[in-house]
Amino acid sequence: MRSLLLIASFGAAFLAAPAAPAQDQDQTSVKGVEAEDLQNVPPDPAPRPAASDDREVDPVEPDFVVVNVPTQARMPRGGWAFRVTHRFSRPLGDGSLGDLARDLFGFDSGGLIGLELRYGIASATQVGIHRTSDRTVQLFGQRDVRRAEDQPFGLAVFAAIDGLDNFTEDHSPGVGVIVSRRLGERGGAYAMPAVVAHLVTPGQNGGTDPESTTALVVGLGVRFRFSENGALLFETMPRLNAPDDTGVSFRHPVSFGVERTLGGHAFQLNVSNSFGTTLGQMARGGAPSGWFIGFNIARKFY
Repeated sequence: MRSLLLIASFGAAFLAAPAAPAQDQDQTSVKGVEAEDLQNVPPDPAPRPAASDDREVDPVEPDFVVVNVPTQARMPRGGWAFRVTHRFSRPLGDGSLGDLARDLFGFDSGGLIGLELRYGIASATQVGIHRTSDRTVQLFGQRDVRRAEDQPFGLAVFAAIDGLDNFTEDHSPGVGVIVSRRLGERGGAYAMPAVVAHLVTPGQNGGTDPESTTALVVGLGVRFRFSENGALLFETMPRLNAPDDTGVSFRHPVSFGVERTLGGHAFQLNVSNSFGTTLGQMARGGAPSGWFIGFNIARKFY
């Protein structure tokens, strides 16, 4: 019920050129054309604005994700982008404030690291690979159908497949539709309903449920710019058919953070209740308890 209320709340919020100079009286023709005829020629129409350059970084949409939920950031044909994700394993609520400070607020702990490479194979089409340090590999692709700059909303199709143990087992394909809405120059809002199949979910006593399941999730994200290069971020990915027989309460992934951009770089500091960075990992839900600090670093090569 909580996830349905969250989705409903988000949906409510989502929803002439100058005249030609007069000719001199004694000028009667220009290359055989009478001067008075020239005055009757309508001025040239205003030039059309140039098409947006896919290689130009959009300050409203500077990164390909909010925290994990995909955006519609432009990727030019032949362009490359690299991203590093890190989710530290120390829960921020464990121990006293002094204990947390001695652990540098969680930065002294290990965590789940992700490395991602994207490539623009065609205009409005990108593919990529994302590998995390638990040897999960995600292959993904995205195709923009319409952009939100001059439309009420943007639309894109996102498809991915996760594979565990370096993509050798437990493959979980997923597909979703990204709906984006620009908030003027202040940021953007995103919704991505998706389905993930053949998903192995956590089971009782720390094991796994041997039955393959299908997860229905809705990724929701907001980027709100508070300065030219700074933004606040929030996202969640509630699962509509969350398992209720795993022995622990299912936690819908939630993340929030702050972002700083500079040219083709984007640095993000975030706090999440989940270690997941792929679609399959997010669909499995958050950690059993705790909140964890992390970061994303992205670099565009175009």
